[in-house]
Amino acid sequence: MSLAESLVQELRSALGAEHVLTEPEQLRVYECDGLTGHRAVPELVALPGSTEEVQAVVRACHRERVPFVARGAGTGLSGGATPTAGGVVVSLARMDRILAIDLDAQRVVVEPGVANLDVTRAVADEGFFYAPDPSSQQVCTIGGNVAENSGGAHCLKHGFTAHHVTGLTLVLPDGDVVELGGTALDPEGPDLLGLLVGSEGTLGIATRITLRIVRAPEEVRTLLAGFATTDAAGAAVSGIVAAGILPSALEMMDRLTIEAAELAVAPGYPAGACAVLLVELDGVAAQVEEDAVEVERICGAAGAFEIRTASNAAARALLWRGRKSAFAAMGRVATDYYVQDGVVPRTRLPEVLRRIEELSAAHGLRVGNVFHAGDGNLHPLVLYDGNAGETERARDLAEAILEACLDAGGSLTGEHGVGMDKACSMPRMFSERDLATFGRVRSAFDPQGICNPGKVIPTPRLCGEVPGPYRPHALERVGVAERL
Repeated sequence: MSLAESLVQELRSALGAEHVLTEPEQLRVYECDGLTGHRAVPELVALPGSTEEVQAVVRACHRERVPFVARGAGTGLSGGATPTAGGVVVSLARMDRILAIDLDAQRVVVEPGVANLDVTRAVADEGFFYAPDPSSQQVCTIGGNVAENSGGAHCLKHGFTAHHVTGLTLVLPDGDVVELGGTALDPEGPDLLGLLVGSEGTLGIATRITLRIVRAPEEVRTLLAGFATTDAAGAAVSGIVAAGILPSALEMMDRLTIEAAELAVAPGYPAGACAVLLVELDGVAAQVEEDAVEVERICGAAGAFEIRTASNAAARALLWRGRKSAFAAMGRVATDYYVQDGVVPRTRLPEVLRRIEELSAAHGLRVGNVFHAGDGNLHPLVLYDGNAGETERARDLAEAILEACLDAGGSLTGEHGVGMDKACSMPRMFSERDLATFGRVRSAFDPQGICNPGKVIPTPRLCGEVPGPYRPHALERVGVAERL
């Protein structure tokens, strides 16, 4: 199925021919995001450089009823940026400018293609930082963070993307442009920002984003504790939270993930540890000192056989390097891996981790666990060999782990999103009435169903039909075939 040549020429005229990709070898680059199990080759990739150019692309797609998908850096792990076959990918890679910095108001205005870490780099010398910090923050973009409501290791204390976005310029699925919010933390009227952040690109394309930055804390203290079991580490997590301590980050890694991280970046984690807990405290120096003493006591009482505190910024960065490299490090121990993203209550962590171990044994596949222990956001890494025919078994195991999270009173996703990966699992968590409400909201923004179709909300189309409104095949258009 080919897009009309007139549409291709229209987009080339609006964006410049060099910013409209149609060659097969160019299109292959965009066939998937970080979830490589879902792939589709788009018909065209547009690379707009401004809100007006995004608007031109979307208006053309709306007029021709062509499905489109916005894409940032492609680091997503739920298939949220997977193209629609025969549709258009709107890549925002060229829109990578920081437009304004207002330190007095503690606001930064950026385009969607700005990398997450570049926001902090732009304000760090003035004593500020941007708090949401996904592990891929060096490359993932703010636009993608807005779509997925990304969190990161420090979301326990500082919150998710939704807590740091105060304004959006949004291109709606019909090409109209609206302004939502501004600089205020709590603007008047309906919380449309809350609706848009985390909508996974299904309600429009953000082209200008106002972010809240925060002052760097007076003191940062990073501690690492090694444990003989994940149960013991889980008990320490519960103890820290029960003591009324709010770390900025509270991360856990199991033995398999520790081994992979050591092979990849050699962070020097405790030898023989079956679990490590990475605890970071920040704030007023006196409070950090008091909390650090209590954290050490709690970890020791839970059975930590080694507790250390980073002595300087370099030591702290090395400890974090092991955690932030965990996903990529799995390439050292497996040819393929499948990342799950379930959430469980903190008090159920030990129980769910034991269940994951049982499921791993039953399916005959290894699972590495690295996760945000403070808010119960698990990231089990199912290791498999696709060349050995283990792909389906890996998916079955990942789904079983998700079921275990739901059975424990948790949820489908913490920060990676639903996308294509978990759309068919939505009825396990939401009622038909809930899903119908989601669908009505989506239709209010996108009645044609062309904006990132086939994502989040389960439909029969996910079982094989191409998402989006029906478009005649080329043979139908020339009268050679007809639809029955």
